[in-house]
Amino acid sequence: MQFNLFTAIFLVATFAYVIIMIWLNIRQAKAVQNSFAKVPDEFTEKITLKQHQKAANYTRAKLKISNLEIVFSTLVLLGWTLGGGLEWLDGFWRSVTPDTLYIGVGFIISLLLIGTVIDLPFSLYRTFVLEAKFGFNKTTIRTVIGDMAKGFVLMMVVGLPLLYAILYLMSEMGQYWWLTVWLVLTGFSLLILWLYPTFIAPLFNKFNPLENQTLKTKIDDLLKRTGFKSDGVFVMDGSKRSSHGNAYFTGIGKNKRIVFFDTLLKGMEEQEVEAILAHELGHFHHKHIRKQMVISFLITLLGLALLGYLITQTWFFHGLGISQMSNYTALVLFSLAMPSFSFFITPISSLFSRKYEFEADAFAAKHTNADDLVSSLVKLYRDNASTLTPDRLYSAFHDSHPSASIRINHLREITQ
Repeated sequence: MQFNLFTAIFLVATFAYVIIMIWLNIRQAKAVQNSFAKVPDEFTEKITLKQHQKAANYTRAKLKISNLEIVFSTLVLLGWTLGGGLEWLDGFWRSVTPDTLYIGVGFIISLLLIGTVIDLPFSLYRTFVLEAKFGFNKTTIRTVIGDMAKGFVLMMVVGLPLLYAILYLMSEMGQYWWLTVWLVLTGFSLLILWLYPTFIAPLFNKFNPLENQTLKTKIDDLLKRTGFKSDGVFVMDGSKRSSHGNAYFTGIGKNKRIVFFDTLLKGMEEQEVEAILAHELGHFHHKHIRKQMVISFLITLLGLALLGYLITQTWFFHGLGISQMSNYTALVLFSLAMPSFSFFITPISSLFSRKYEFEADAFAAKHTNADDLVSSLVKLYRDNASTLTPDRLYSAFHDSHPSASIRINHLREITQ
């Protein structure tokens, strides 16, 4: 282990990340506690004190496990890097085969599998203890094992060839390998987006065409009014895993699907479902998905270009616990270290995301009844036990959607 200036910078960023994350969690817990005894005035007619307090207790329980995960994941990160874990794993695979590409694939795949095992206790606790305690969990051990098995098969069938291709291009395409890798990753991402609705998602859930003809007629009329064409409207068996409700559309090009969780349909009136769908269509109308994709591709390009520089710098490897420079360890080190630095710009992405939500809400209010959207949102907050009183700074970092009061007040303002 050779400590250098980059080691110090990495440690400062990592510990700053931990301190800020836990501080934000503490602020959130206090904000929830301060409003524990009273439902905010604008929600008193739809949400009872008991439901409001359930949301508060659920939020605080998630924050407690979040604090543990932050500390634990940081210790794991330091163990892999400065603690010599990656150095040992690299040495192990170097002793197995002399082929650099096979070493790289084995190194990364084994790291992913070990990471999954390390995270498993937290995942099981969240599902079978925390979610079950508040009445949300509907999944079984059999379903969890099945999901993990399917995920592993997908990783081997899809992820393994992609990983091999990336490492091959890194070794064979010269100084500007990162541009070729970016083109491959961009094409692969677009292909997965196209395949996901009809080939990947059905591996994990059942999707049945919407049977409610009255609702289907309303939806077809809304789609015509807004100029949206899809491959169909489907109901997903979300109740197989959780009682949380949601709705989304997925896919690109002509291969797009509108999806409602069965749990959402059970708790909503038809006009409320229509309003929720109009909100989702608002994202399509304003090209939010396309904008997010373009931004994601640009960030990936910049990240790969930065990695193209770092991969030639001995201080980058030595500062993070690796003695022998290689393409595959550079890729892993970059993936592990970057979150400690990129965390500090998350308020920017969250701000844009909340802006998109306001725009989608305005679109929904234009094409459906805004009161129906407000009513559906209140039901979602209530049924999903979402806190109505989040801390402002916590929301700035973590929330992709505006807080309940701000969002509903905004809807009421634009319809006055």
